[in-house]
Amino acid sequence: MAQDRATAFRRAASLGKGINISWLEQTWDPKALDRRPITSADLDLIKKLGFNSVRLPVAFKYYEKHKAANAKLFKNIDQVWAWCKRYKLKLIIDYHYGTLADSNHTAETKAVIDTWARLARLYRNLSANDLYFEIYNEPPPMDPQLWKDAAYNIVTAIRKIDKGRTLLVGASNYNSIYELSRMVRLADENIIYTFHFYEPFFFTHQGATWVGDQVSTIGVPFPYSVEKFPALAPKAKGTWGETNYYQYRNDGNAGSIKDKMQIVKNWAGKYYVPILCSEYGVYNKYADADSRCRYIKAVNETLKEMQISGILWEYNGNFSIFSGKPSMATLPACMQDAIGLEPVGVK
Repeated sequence: MAQDRATAFRRAASLGKGINISWLEQTWDPKALDRRPITSADLDLIKKLGFNSVRLPVAFKYYEKHKAANAKLFKNIDQVWAWCKRYKLKLIIDYHYGTLADSNHTAETKAVIDTWARLARLYRNLSANDLYFEIYNEPPPMDPQLWKDAAYNIVTAIRKIDKGRTLLVGASNYNSIYELSRMVRLADENIIYTFHFYEPFFFTHQGATWVGDQVSTIGVPFPYSVEKFPALAPKAKGTWGETNYYQYRNDGNAGSIKDKMQIVKNWAGKYYVPILCSEYGVYNKYADADSRCRYIKAVNETLKEMQISGILWEYNGNFSIFSGKPSMATLPACMQDAIGLEPVGVK
């Protein structure tokens, strides 16, 4: 109904400027649930930095294998929700690290539905203006129609339990802007369509070992500078990294960011649906601080101009906006400017 779509637009706008908290998706850390690296003070800091919302990625499938761990998981989620309420922050619970694929889509969709049914029953009485469900993070490069069918079935299952919750749905190929531009919207009206923006990937993921040799070229500046541009890393030869190396002179600038963002903005206008950038940021190990700041500022300014809410990746991991342990003192001046922090009272 028209009212549901109006609600989705209003809630998408209310998410405003947000940030991801990396913790409950850290499957590589067997003690992640016990460490609790986030405290009330962190949520207080997030609020003081001008953020409106928090996205909490959760590796549900991983923790469901262990009953004791699963109990701790929900206790931690409840704690984050309590802190978000205290500091008047919106919370997005994100289903992270699923195993959906073309080969298992029927059985795996059912497993995802079972998880969301449990979540929907647990949280259906919590404020729909403040708590959001992102049904599946980064669907893989699978048949887009199979993913759309899965998304429809997940949404339909949640609706049987919670009719008023606004749901976040992205496209296949890792929440690709290009796949979203080819996707046909779902019939449900109370949906915010989400995408991830790491364009150009050659810059944002430089040196990230988990991506492979295509990003092995490091020291890549933003924007592109012929004087500062590094030589192509030998490992990148013959990969997409070589193609992107030569393309970067065209892609490595704020104008290109705007052009690519316009792709999803045009799609949203075509279907008259709200959209959200639920991840953007820069791997911080090899990109210089000023380039990271300039890139994040360029994305933020584009999102603001296009009236799209955006959720930074991330608060406290290897894409962190801080130069050390999160605090006002470790937020570089250029990053304060990049995220639009008002300078009053900030050292």
